Amino acid sequence: MQNSEAHSFWDHLEVLRWSLIRCLGVFFVAAVAVFCCRDFVFANIVMAPAHDDFCLYRLLCRMAVKLSAPSLCPSLGPLEIININLAAQLMVHISVSCFLALLLAVPYILFEAWLFVRPALHADERPLLAKGTLSLLLLFYAGVALSYWIIFPLTLNFLGNYQVSPDVVNRLSLNSYISSLVGLCLAMGLVFEMPVAVGLLARLGILKAGLLVRGRKVAVVICMALAAIITPSTDIFTMMLVALPVYLLYELSIAVARRASRE
Repeated sequence: MQNSEAHSFWDHLEVLRWSLIRCLGVFFVAAVAVFCCRDFVFANIVMAPAHDDFCLYRLLCRMAVKLSAPSLCPSLGPLEIININLAAQLMVHISVSCFLALLLAVPYILFEAWLFVRPALHADERPLLAKGTLSLLLLFYAGVALSYWIIFPLTLNFLGNYQVSPDVVNRLSLNSYISSLVGLCLAMGLVFEMPVAVGLLARLGILKAGLLVRGRKVAVVICMALAAIITPSTDIFTMMLVALPVYLLYELSIAVARRASRE
């Protein structure tokens, strides 16, 4: 009996080892592919929000014309992104390649995790886990997309145009730009997992929807505090850009908790 259990344990460990190897292989291939596409990646993705022709800026400018509100049209003005460290550009190239490779590899990593745990699940548990995994993935990408397309560009536009004096020209270091972009995208992607976590706790009976409803006022304060932690700056404009979608996630979490409790 002991030999059988030991053999079963090592079999599972071997399956896990090969799953991790395949995940690392996919990540490595994706990282190399992104690294080799440097010109496209940095010109069309990474540095795109730093240019006035970014899609969000063009949309706001069209709205400014239709609404006769010129102030609605953003302009980055004389913002310059510079590098002051010898190896910074190479390290940024590598770190950005790894980050984008992780975004590309996440679906496959979750698929491998699903294959690993599926044999241990009952037939009625598999659809539930599959639905939760898909929700996890979609919400993460939604948070990253919201940060990249809306929150970070507006933050960059606000802080890039902010001047204490006309004599002070805004020159942003490359490391500061990349760390703000990657950090904000990753943080929003993780924050958007809130409904999945709440749904899981509600199904386990640990969390009730009524508790979340009664805690709305506290949630507003927590959302503001969380926004202050996530945002790369302490200005109220950026904090509100983050706090609003986080609070909307809280309301969605209430709906998820109610449904989970009924089920």
